[in-house]
Amino acid sequence: MSVNARIKSIFEDSIRTKQDSISALVTPITRAVELMVARLQAGNKVLSCGNGGSAADAQHFSSELLNRFDRDRPSLPAIALTTDASTITSIANDYNYNDIFAKQISSLGQAGDILLAISTSGNSANVIHAMEAAHQRKMHVIALSGRDGGKMAELIGANDVEIRVPSKVTARIQEVHLLAIHCLCDQIDELMFASNP
Repeated sequence: MSVNARIKSIFEDSIRTKQDSISALVTPITRAVELMVARLQAGNKVLSCGNGGSAADAQHFSSELLNRFDRDRPSLPAIALTTDASTITSIANDYNYNDIFAKQISSLGQAGDILLAISTSGNSANVIHAMEAAHQRKMHVIALSGRDGGKMAELIGANDVEIRVPSKVTARIQEVHLLAIHCLCDQIDELMFASNP
């Protein structure tokens, strides 16, 4: 296959995955928006975590809330648990890498806060531990996953939301995760700050 043909194939696969995701994800993304808006309006915050590309997505989401997405508006409270290298490495060194997010949640998370947990496989041990820690703190969980939802799917409670991309390809799942994050940011802005231009 030529380079041009391969690139075209990747674009087409990405488009197809997004089209397949419309019917599967509009309702859970809507539920996630409603949950985030309610908790943010109540004075709570969103903590986010993930590994690799999912860590970048966690940071992307946090920056959009703290700074701005599409309009000027007040900052919203969000913390990416992936950004403090000193904290992450000290927890990994003194305890276990699987605890790097859970230990932060045990300190920073409050009842009513939200954890945005991101894992393309749904099986990242440190993200699963983070979800368990969030539930212990009486936080809500919004899980972004793919494939069959992995072990994360087993931890979704009645007050949580699962956004599971219908794909088995990591790159396609990540592309839809980014789109879902942009949908969340767009509708948080719209519902909370409709009067801001």
